[in-house]
Amino acid sequence: MSYVIGVDLGTSAVKTVLVNREGKVAFEASESYPLYQPKAGYSEQNPEDWVEQTIVSLRKLLEVSGVQPSEIEGLSFSGQMHGLVLVDAAGKPLRNAILWNDTRTTAQCRRIEKVLDGKLLSIARNRALEGFTLPKILWVQENEPEVLQQAAVFLLPKDYVRYRLTGDYAMDYSDAAGTLLLDVAGKQWSQEIAEAFELPISLCPRLVESFEEVGTLLPEIADQTGLAAATKVFAGGADNACGAIGAGILSEGQTMCSIGTSGVILSYEERKDLDFEGKVHFFNHGEKDAFYIMGVTLAAGYSLSWFKDTFAADKSFDVLLQGIDQVPAGSQGLLFTPYIVGERTPHPDANIRGSFIGMDAGHKMEHFGRAVMEGITFSLRESIDILRGSGKTVTEVISIGGGAKNEAWLQMQADIFNATIVKLDSEQGPAMGAAMLAAYGCGWFPSLQACATAFLRPAKSYDPNPETVAVYDGLFALYQEVYGQTRSLNDRLAQYR
Repeated sequence: MSYVIGVDLGTSAVKTVLVNREGKVAFEASESYPLYQPKAGYSEQNPEDWVEQTIVSLRKLLEVSGVQPSEIEGLSFSGQMHGLVLVDAAGKPLRNAILWNDTRTTAQCRRIEKVLDGKLLSIARNRALEGFTLPKILWVQENEPEVLQQAAVFLLPKDYVRYRLTGDYAMDYSDAAGTLLLDVAGKQWSQEIAEAFELPISLCPRLVESFEEVGTLLPEIADQTGLAAATKVFAGGADNACGAIGAGILSEGQTMCSIGTSGVILSYEERKDLDFEGKVHFFNHGEKDAFYIMGVTLAAGYSLSWFKDTFAADKSFDVLLQGIDQVPAGSQGLLFTPYIVGERTPHPDANIRGSFIGMDAGHKMEHFGRAVMEGITFSLRESIDILRGSGKTVTEVISIGGGAKNEAWLQMQADIFNATIVKLDSEQGPAMGAAMLAAYGCGWFPSLQACATAFLRPAKSYDPNPETVAVYDGLFALYQEVYGQTRSLNDRLAQYR
């Protein structure tokens, strides 16, 4: 039997999966690492923690599975996007990595907008947001100039781990698209953007395809993991690109809804000349010469976790959500907006905050629970509507993540999106996408689409109920009014936070 490994480098842990030729996950392992928040708004990790725990996870995967190293043909990566790793000429990190959820770079975002104006959207195809990599580089340039002067290259999280495993510097297009330094349509680093901020283009690593082989394991890494030194290593991709691959979003018209800590609506796109005026993200896909459109809700599953931790800390999620299927659509007039950590799509607003509207004495815990789920799903529908407004037909959506684990929520997605929702038989998210890149790279399949056909199987579908769709259409119109009507009030409340 032959196997490949998918390595998913997340914000809280690294997950490794061992996948056979039928797409079955034979074994999996996970190892966590700390998050450092030295100041309000700061979010950092030590890149060496990623490497150490990836090695531990790979070693455990082999030990638990009993698979012979010679049976594992290759491995690839999925990784948290945008995080800045600066390394010196010897390949050593110069500081902790600044992560995607770090918000210290608002001033640098305004600087980017002022310097580049409309050129930013025409080249990088995305707005300057605190999460992206270029604002982080500029923050270091302004606040730690001696660090940037020592930097030989910048890498993203998974690329640093892969460098440590292979000795090779590279970055794939799907992750590079989230830096604001890539000419997304032209698939090359933008000399114009780099020069505008006096950054040497040599700071950018070489660009590769997600399925491209970039080397084999260094001898010391082979010794530490138990893998064969000849194991092929493939570049991998951004977590959302790999999540799309792992959900089979590999051809025109396919759309995915992923609800984790944040929420994502992602749709495959072949056209590179679309202009969404920065309302949604436009990134390179892990599939060659393809792209994806993505809308993001910052606090999707996090809104539900916050609600549980704040109001029902002693209850499990299963207990918390008991009875929500008995509450009618609309939660009997209770509306929630999930802006508890700001919002991304369609409102790139780090300062807006959430709300419950319409509370009365008759509302119970199950009404609040359902309202939170409805508010999250309304936020995601705003991205669905942007896709439809671009001319896309969205009649079927693959649902993955936490939102695919609850039957009532799956039906809610069908009714709010007015689309058939499909749940996969075995959903491993970005880790499966990384494994599929390795399988394709190893030559198991002639295309990623063929790999998806072999690996992925639908388990159940949920069709929209026309009557419930009509109820939600009316409530969604009210939901859309909330942002504009509360924006100025929110600004005035900020002084009391």
